Amino acid sequence: MIRLTSFKGKTFYLNPDLLYRIDETPDTVLTLTDGKNLIVKETASEVVALIITYRQKIYRQPVTNLVEKVGD
Repeated sequence: MIRLTSFKGKTFYLNPDLLYRIDETPDTVLTLTDGKNLIVKETASEVVALIITYRQKIYRQPVTNLVEKVGD
């Protein structure tokens, strides 16, 4: 989950897998896969950076663990 700030200033968490697209109109508008729109204070670039950081954290796994699992 990534932490975002709503246009009204409230913090919330979003599963980035639910994101369909990001637009800047000039407000940052997130369109979810179900068609709902969310307006956030972060820029599109900041949202993308948060998603990249999130994905790096969840997919990071030491190579030694991977080798051990394949060898079992």
